[in-house]
Amino acid sequence: MTSERAAPRSRDTWIVLAVALVARLAVIAWAASRFPEAADGTFYHRIAERVAAGLGYTWLWPDGVVTYAAHYPVGYPALIGGAYAIFGAHPGVAMAVNGLLGALAAVAVHRLAARAAPPGPALAAGLLVALHPGLVAYTPALMSEGVTASLVACAAWAAAWVRDAVPLGARRTIALRTAVLGIVVGLATLVRPQSLVFAPLFALIAVAPLTGPRARARTLGFAALATALALAVCAPWTIRNCERMNRCALVSVNGGWNLLIGADPASTGAWSPIKVPDACREVWDEAGKDACFGRAATLYIAEHPGAWLSLVPRKLAATFDYCGAAGWYLHESNGAACGDRCKLGLGVAETLYERGVLALSLVGLALSASASRARRIVTLAVVGLGLVFLFQVHAWVAYAALVVAALLGGRSLLRGPVLPASAVTVLGLTLLTHAVFFGAGRYGLVTFPLIAGMAGLVFARTKTRA
Repeated sequence: MTSERAAPRSRDTWIVLAVALVARLAVIAWAASRFPEAADGTFYHRIAERVAAGLGYTWLWPDGVVTYAAHYPVGYPALIGGAYAIFGAHPGVAMAVNGLLGALAAVAVHRLAARAAPPGPALAAGLLVALHPGLVAYTPALMSEGVTASLVACAAWAAAWVRDAVPLGARRTIALRTAVLGIVVGLATLVRPQSLVFAPLFALIAVAPLTGPRARARTLGFAALATALALAVCAPWTIRNCERMNRCALVSVNGGWNLLIGADPASTGAWSPIKVPDACREVWDEAGKDACFGRAATLYIAEHPGAWLSLVPRKLAATFDYCGAAGWYLHESNGAACGDRCKLGLGVAETLYERGVLALSLVGLALSASASRARRIVTLAVVGLGLVFLFQVHAWVAYAALVVAALLGGRSLLRGPVLPASAVTVLGLTLLTHAVFFGAGRYGLVTFPLIAGMAGLVFARTKTRA
């Protein structure tokens, strides 16, 4: 790994921002009048309309009954609901919000890369995100994954900002920046609850170079601070859930649903209509039904651990073999404007791009493998396995190989540049999350910005070796 470098060149940052915005605005200009809300986006759009009208996160049923809701996380409908209140409730407004945050993710990755590589490779890293077909073409989707990916990239950027203060030894500065990191992760958590775990982990990455007799205690203290701030951001919503949903929930009440979907012996590993257990058929309360589903799923896992574990490869395959989220959503929204050829074309372009980015990331790990002969051999073997699976159907093995090969670097990964460490952290936790619940290509999208940035760093390593 190359060492952390000075502040990035602002000109290159503006180039990345401009390219990312132009690409996304072009897609929005084409899509805004053609693609209405679809799939989960229908729910987000309806809730956002109610938020914009001052009705809060409530649901209007066909019989006229209004109930409080928390099935999906509040963050995304609240975000676009605020935009609807200002500019009007039209899907194009939500697309614009998606585009702005997507462009910010490209900037965040460029800033991260510029701390780890010379200007050229850093610019390449930012442009890989700015022009990523999977991210750009998903901009019209009124879905939460793109926003989550952007917020997680910004959280990694905040972690690098914390790292900048570590050599100065200014505890107050480190603490203030760690608080900002916690707030950004808190916002990401409101969009996707499992993002909460990035608060302590990104903080640990940020302050890993701390030394001295109390370094471990200080490191844990900063991790606790980031976690506390993330929880504080969510606290008002958590309190609302305790009061309105008859059951406390950090953000949303769909964890039991998702666990049960992924605990079905007939599962393909992807989403499927939930099979309501007999014990839950007469439970009508939203939070209570989710809790009932969670109990049923836990019981199944405890009684059939082998069968449940055997579903893991299917879940990871559904998440990482092929994303196709953009083509799927556009086709679902308006099959006339994005037919089968459009869907297939987007899927092919995206898959080739993602596997190319993954290949570069694997090569980068091979070039920076440990100086220890034994560890280097193992790392190269794992990277080789990953590269082989890049040309197979099941690319999820290559993603897992990336995590394993990076972890073989030991402390050098943790104390090296923030970009690869955060990319591996996000990828590893995404693999674990969807091994437990169920998979879908769009769920892997949260990893795309940071892995693309990690891929850009390979150009610095090849230049060094040339």
